[in-house]
Amino acid sequence: MEKKLLNLLTALCIVSLPFLFKGSKMRENLVIFFSKGVIATLIDAYVVGTKRVAYPVRPFPKIFKTNIIYDILFFPILSVVWVKISYNDKFWKILLKSLIFSVPMSLGQWFMESKTGLFKWKKWSPFHTFASVNFTLFTIRGLVGLLKILDKLKGKQDITQSQG
Repeated sequence: MEKKLLNLLTALCIVSLPFLFKGSKMRENLVIFFSKGVIATLIDAYVVGTKRVAYPVRPFPKIFKTNIIYDILFFPILSVVWVKISYNDKFWKILLKSLIFSVPMSLGQWFMESKTGLFKWKKWSPFHTFASVNFTLFTIRGLVGLLKILDKLKGKQDITQSQG
């Protein structure tokens, strides 16, 4: 059953990719996607390396100790969606929208951990998931904020250069 769930998750992620990367913010979405993949992989490698979480069923178990489907597909896709829905929001709305992602993720992982063999929590809990999801969401959102500032500065610089 676990392999079927992973295959379903992989298929859903791959099907969603073309819809996420269309439009005028394609560069930003790609930066979000790949940045979240790196952050999730680093955090997951630490969590697995310190034996807080284990992934008994995962793709390429002889190569990876983490579940690369979560790290390089699922979590990055969720981050792209989250940034899209919170792109023009102020802090309190961003915080509220982060709960829309982190609470169901925490509860879903808690349920899946108890009902499947996809992962096993050793020194982990739904609160750890909640904290790590929010940390990575806000880290990525901060990166997007930085990109927005840099784009504005670049736009001002381009105007100045074209006038001179």
